[in-house]
Amino acid sequence: MRTLDALHCDTAWRSATQTFGKFKTVSYWLMKSEPGECSIDDALAAPGRTVPWSGVRNYQARNYLRDSMRPGDGVLFFHSSCPKPGIAGIAEVASAPCPDETQFDPASPYFDPKATRILPRWFQVGVRALRKTPLIELAELRKHRPLAKLWVLRRGNRLSITPVTAAEWRYITGKLLA
Repeated sequence: MRTLDALHCDTAWRSATQTFGKFKTVSYWLMKSEPGECSIDDALAAPGRTVPWSGVRNYQARNYLRDSMRPGDGVLFFHSSCPKPGIAGIAEVASAPCPDETQFDPASPYFDPKATRILPRWFQVGVRALRKTPLIELAELRKHRPLAKLWVLRRGNRLSITPVTAAEWRYITGKLLA
């Protein structure tokens, strides 16, 4: 399990990537994690119920992390690559994006020899688990017409991080998890 100690975001990086302006619109995300790597139970048991979301090695998912995610955004915590994939909990983005330290560690499976500290290639955010939910499996999600365009249900989708519309968020948290 990853620990918060792995979340090394220096102040200069955070201040350089702050969102400017008075108002921030909350965004919503579905974030996939293999339960053997980090489950909703692991996140709930972590100090501050917060884990670093590191090891993302897809450019589109990286761009969501780096460019769009902000503290306070809602997260559907999704268990993937397991016998029963599905939404397993509700979480929130807990920190601003910062360089993923695993890219610099030659002993890490996420090491990237082309990444430098001056020009990091990969980023992470902290994710704070809010609560475990009854598992909502993919088959159940597919039964609901308002979720027909949910990215995780699209054929061939393999992204570990996908946006969720406000309407999809309200439907899932208000109807399926109520």
